[in-house]
Amino acid sequence: MSLQQRDKQHLWHPLTQHKIHPDALPIVKAEGALLYDDKGKEYIDGIASWYTAMYGHCNPFILERVSKQMQTLDQIVFAGFTHEPAIELSEKLIEILPDNQEKIFFSDNGSTANEVGIKMALQYHFNKGEKRNTIIAFEDGFHGDTFGAMSASGLSVYNGPFEDFFIDVKRIPTPNKDNFDEVLKSLRHIISTNKVAAFIYEPLVQGANAMHMFEAKYLDRILEICKENTIITIADEVMTGFGKTGKNFASEYMSTQPDIISMSKALTAGFVPMAVTSCTQEIYDAFLDDSVGKAFFHAHTYSANPIACSVAIAGIDLLSSENIQEKISMIIKSHQEFDDRIKEHPRIKTTRRKGVIYALDLDIEMDRYGKKRYEIFDHFMQNGVCLRPLGKTIYILPPYVITKQELDKVYQTIEQLLNQL
Repeated sequence: MSLQQRDKQHLWHPLTQHKIHPDALPIVKAEGALLYDDKGKEYIDGIASWYTAMYGHCNPFILERVSKQMQTLDQIVFAGFTHEPAIELSEKLIEILPDNQEKIFFSDNGSTANEVGIKMALQYHFNKGEKRNTIIAFEDGFHGDTFGAMSASGLSVYNGPFEDFFIDVKRIPTPNKDNFDEVLKSLRHIISTNKVAAFIYEPLVQGANAMHMFEAKYLDRILEICKENTIITIADEVMTGFGKTGKNFASEYMSTQPDIISMSKALTAGFVPMAVTSCTQEIYDAFLDDSVGKAFFHAHTYSANPIACSVAIAGIDLLSSENIQEKISMIIKSHQEFDDRIKEHPRIKTTRRKGVIYALDLDIEMDRYGKKRYEIFDHFMQNGVCLRPLGKTIYILPPYVITKQELDKVYQTIEQLLNQL
């Protein structure tokens, strides 16, 4: 029985309507920017496996670190215990995070990192003697699939059956030069008519919202207003963090820094699941009290897993290296050259880029998960390129280690599609 046949017996895949799309492609090997299926066919991973394997699959530098850690300490409960990998990782993260971040809290994935951030914000006000129960978020944002994170998300394709159970979230549009005054007016109205605890946002790039991008100066003003009203600001850097926007964190493009930052995905380089929620000293101090009830009672069994921490440490070392920084610069320059060549194509409505992220919108009407989307996906896979269109949006977010030749093939495959439409 083939891997594909065995898969169908028991597995339930995410974001999949199995009645329409029953087949999953078996991948048996990955190396660098390349994936290999069970027939030996090669694919360029143009999205770094959902923005995780940024230093390449099975990176030997990380593998060596993981191997050493596995022989020393595999797992230990993090309540009441600590260990060197967690301590070292906290030190390395604080070095590259915005200057106001001081404390590190571990969890399991991007959704839980945001869940932790939302709970921290709500309890911060509770511990201060205030009951604030409203969250502000951007329209069409995505923060994860657990209930708090899902409540803050605005994409109904994911949330539909659960919306009656959500926490109270008020939404504002992402700002631009045309709507900025109205956005600020809406923000101030929400603040004046609700007890707002927090504002959660994806800084500058909304990943699941088809890589929608907006300018730092507008977000900066929104953050200033939140600060003026003691509203905790939560930067969801799960997608944008660790170099993807051209800086270590997208928050660095703003003058006003968040109170809380959530991280995952590239944090552990595609090797193992782990997440971090960082916060300021002020947030942390609000939980210090003689009363046990004011402690933060949130825990994950695998919090600060030593193996995951060792991966993250190795990833930060790579990110800071001259070699990876040169490769990031190469990708940014290549994206710009590709954009200059392609942006006037009659099948393209608009293009945008930030760091190693490049996106274009096709000038056609189609559903996010409709038939045409799957035809475009199949075109890429048949040509040995793994890209996952978000409706009419095609985006590239490659591993930093991708070669110029591999990146050029990704571009060429996109151009072939445009000429066939």
